Amino acid sequence: MKKQIIALAVLLIAVVGVSAQESKTDNKSSFGIKGGYNLASVKFDRDSETGQRHGFNVGFYGESFVSNAVALQIEFQYSQQGYELKNNNSTFTQKVNYINMPLSINLYPTKNFFLQVGGQVGLAISHKEEFDSSFNLFDVSQEFDPNKFDYGANVGAGFKTDSGVRLSARYHFGLGDIYDDGKPRNRVLQFTLGVDL
Repeated sequence: MKKQIIALAVLLIAVVGVSAQESKTDNKSSFGIKGGYNLASVKFDRDSETGQRHGFNVGFYGESFVSNAVALQIEFQYSQQGYELKNNNSTFTQKVNYINMPLSINLYPTKNFFLQVGGQVGLAISHKEEFDSSFNLFDVSQEFDPNKFDYGANVGAGFKTDSGVRLSARYHFGLGDIYDDGKPRNRVLQFTLGVDL
């Protein structure tokens, strides 16, 4: 997976490197708010992936251009994450809420379309486990206390209008273990709407 992320990053930089020589945009640095929809799950070390928890994200972002085609973006974001396991008609849901700080490189092959790659650190601020009454996979008294800190990589793409409205999609590959056993790691697909202020 790490090799795929590195290969994607190199490809994105190559695409922008070619187009940046012909691109003459008037992109300006900006600050704004954003929010959207999360599809969160967890991947274990044996390549098994859980069902998805539906949630939302909301936060602030700042984007600063270092050239016509390259910008740095930092965010402060509240994100509902976790996962769901089903057994017949029973369900166990782990809800973990994070404060995340993504740092991304935004690459603009054109004035309004951007590709995004970067890293993210997160702090778990709350968690809750919900057991169906007939769920038999786990002992109800078992503790599922996640590690407080998380980190990982993000890749995505988006579209920004001239008026500062932006639509984007991003995938988060968690690289930190949520628990000490089984190497469970966050996977989050985010769809967001942002507005420059």
